[in-house]
Amino acid sequence: MEDKIAAQLRRAGIPVEYESEVILYTKPEKPSRYTPDFPLPNGIIIETKGRFVTADRQKHLLIKAQHPDKDIRFVFSNSRARISKQSPTTYAMWCEKHGFKYADKTIPPEWLSE
Repeated sequence: MEDKIAAQLRRAGIPVEYESEVILYTKPEKPSRYTPDFPLPNGIIIETKGRFVTADRQKHLLIKAQHPDKDIRFVFSNSRARISKQSPTTYAMWCEKHGFKYADKTIPPEWLSE
């Protein structure tokens, strides 16, 4: 379909620029629920992740902003995995940027004794 529209624009002498503009917008918030994987007695919340998709990252940023008292930490199967094929950012880099503690494969023993 895009090809036909682009051809029509070219025939009309209009320069074609497909998806060349980005418009930012805010999705309205809706009440949601988050069920932590492993809430520990010391108040630390352990969230285990194999894949850490965009929706999960957005959710955890909202939770952190709305509940700054919660200590949510991630245990990844591989913190060196990139958040997407196109991005050089790894799960670890994302956590560091946003102030989340993280580990690979197991919960660090010091987290259990804090």
